[in-house]
Amino acid sequence: METIPISDLTIFVVEPSTTQRRIIISHLNDLNVKKVQYYSNGKDSLEGMGLLQPDLVISTMYLPDMTATDLVHSMRSQHDLQDVPFMLISSETSFASLDPIRQAGVIAILPKPFDSKDLKKALYSTVEFIRPDETALNDIALEDLKVLVVDDSPLARKHIQRVLTNLGIARIQSAADGNEAVQYIENDFYDLIITDYNMPEMDGEELTRHIRESSSQRSIPVLMVTSEHNDSRLAAVQQAGVSGICDKPFEPATVRDMIKNLLIDSI
Repeated sequence: METIPISDLTIFVVEPSTTQRRIIISHLNDLNVKKVQYYSNGKDSLEGMGLLQPDLVISTMYLPDMTATDLVHSMRSQHDLQDVPFMLISSETSFASLDPIRQAGVIAILPKPFDSKDLKKALYSTVEFIRPDETALNDIALEDLKVLVVDDSPLARKHIQRVLTNLGIARIQSAADGNEAVQYIENDFYDLIITDYNMPEMDGEELTRHIRESSSQRSIPVLMVTSEHNDSRLAAVQQAGVSGICDKPFEPATVRDMIKNLLIDSI
């Protein structure tokens, strides 16, 4: 399947500031992206999506009638829009404000002011999400691969499953926390576990330690997908025996390459 050029993307920009909107559109035009529609609030953008489904929505965090998190959740609740990639461009740095939108499965979060190189990279991530490289995992028998996805956020689980499905992985089981994952692991065998870090009851570190110390699948690759940036906590996760750590939001190509490396190393 041929890759979609970024110039063919249809992009909705949701930004109330005329100045900021012009900056974003100018950068998109410089990248030869011409099919751009803009909106100043969330309600109008959702109505526009009802008429034309975009390939990507780019939004600022704070809109006159809602936040970008509200907008993502509204999109994810609609069947036709639930898989549309979403990019945040914001000067917000608070973990408490950014984590909910990370958990919703955004394709990228860019700062204000953003670097045009970062925007270009995020657009290629969008293309990879929509139509991934089907040849990248040729060395792995994807039809036989069984993956367990563990995350307490339903939206995050769905986003990860969508990325995996796009890569050609069909046998995917999901769990809402570590305790549920342990039950699955005790009753079935998996080729790969992808888990969040921050979860109630049993977090990703505790789950990894259980797998490495108490399960019958102690050598299974474990990929941690997390928005956690505390160095001491991440060091503890690595000591627990995690095979790899990937940031939220993650680039599909990065996840694909990490999965390939983990699985080939485990053969």
